Amino acid sequence: MVLSAGVIDGVATVFAVGATVAVTTIEFEPGAVADFAVLLERLVPGRGAYEHNRLNHDTNAHAHLRAALIGPSESIPVVGGRLALGTWQQVVLLDFDDRPRERTVQVHVVS
Repeated sequence: MVLSAGVIDGVATVFAVGATVAVTTIEFEPGAVADFAVLLERLVPGRGAYEHNRLNHDTNAHAHLRAALIGPSESIPVVGGRLALGTWQQVVLLDFDDRPRERTVQVHVVS
């Protein structure tokens, strides 16, 4: 995406559209992914007495809360035509919902 934008130095913003999806960076390897999942389960358990679920006859309150906690976007510097990420750092989309959804991600690259 950055290459096709032709931007040498600038910023790329990645934005996930939706209330139960988030974007972050992490070393995307099995251990870190598992640890992150355990952390989120501790912070915002998948099962709980959530008002959202009660009021809306729903089951995904935890997804809304996790998405709000992580946030919908990341801005990454573009340096020399490449994302200025660390060696092991990757941009990841986190879909927290408990049912399948079609997701849209907006990426904007500016100089």
